[in-house]
Amino acid sequence: MKTKQTCCRDYKSSGRVRSRMPARVVESVLVGMILTFTSSLPVDPVLATPVAPPAAGAGLTAAEEATIELFRRASRSVVYITSISLRRDWFDLNVYEIPRGTGSGFVWDAKGRIVTNYHVLQGANAAQVTLQDQSVWDSKVIGVAPEKDLAVLEIAAPADSLHPIAVGSSADLQVGQSVLAIGNPFGLDQTLTTGVISALGREIESVARIPIRDVIQTDAAINPGNSGGPLLNSAGRLIGVNTAIFSPSGAYAGIGFAIPVDTVSWVVPELISKGVVERPTLGVELLSARVAENLGLDGAVIGRIVRGSGADRAGLRGTRRDVYGRVILGDVIVEVAGLAVKGIDDLLLALDRLRPGQVVEVSLIRDGQPLTLAVELGLPSR
Repeated sequence: MKTKQTCCRDYKSSGRVRSRMPARVVESVLVGMILTFTSSLPVDPVLATPVAPPAAGAGLTAAEEATIELFRRASRSVVYITSISLRRDWFDLNVYEIPRGTGSGFVWDAKGRIVTNYHVLQGANAAQVTLQDQSVWDSKVIGVAPEKDLAVLEIAAPADSLHPIAVGSSADLQVGQSVLAIGNPFGLDQTLTTGVISALGREIESVARIPIRDVIQTDAAINPGNSGGPLLNSAGRLIGVNTAIFSPSGAYAGIGFAIPVDTVSWVVPELISKGVVERPTLGVELLSARVAENLGLDGAVIGRIVRGSGADRAGLRGTRRDVYGRVILGDVIVEVAGLAVKGIDDLLLALDRLRPGQVVEVSLIRDGQPLTLAVELGLPSR
């Protein structure tokens, strides 16, 4: 009788015997060998030291921590400005306040003076200022300088809610220097952007069609709504007021401009005390720039002398006609107080930092010959 083997089988083939150990046994043997080998190695005390879990906030670099602290301090000084227009409803004849636009600004002093761009307020009937604590205050305009695109508002907020910005200098700025811009682009309040100064000494045109010189160029993102906000150095001090962008589309394209703080520092006190920037006058009326251009002249050509003015007393001459009706060109101003004058804009800018009553040297060309006269500057005409 045949029996059937159901357990323990030997594997035979061509007289050769092949045995196969279970995989689990092989793994156990290998692990034991590895543990025995590694246990005999010397222990590195550094690697044996337990690693502490990361502390909260770890992972920030020193530069990041400095930026965060700078923003925390400086953002208290930045405000959100809403310009308002008045509109009459022709059905019920009531007058309503309509938001016209938004911009940025910053606290200048503890008396509630707020500095912003003139164009943020241009055409508005009123403006509201929102502080960092989200309190909203009606404001009054106490001074504007369209030729510098600057304006000063005043609010009646308590002193403990006002944090005046730290004012720096723009005289020693360097291309490549880090800068930070804080503002309210597209209505998104308390927005921080960073970049560098990409150029210095730029010139832009103000809303009054008078150039603003020594403007700071930066690649820190400046968008609509950033206007009037501060441009800060890495110490958190004000170095400029963000005012414009260069962009074909109207949105940020990598080039922004800021009015230098050295200009702001003398314009703002003038606006606070007088409401306007009082640019002194020489007492002359100038011919149009086109006349000088057509004649190939570099300078500002005097058309008429104001009687009794400093120019009149100094002996400057205006354009006139001789007895035969021929036009005799007046003096051509080429320098004022050491600043070159190549046109009307240059003359206006040369007078910017001077004061009524000062006596300055005026260099001019008369009948083709150079001449220098001392002229006392007068008050601006009202």
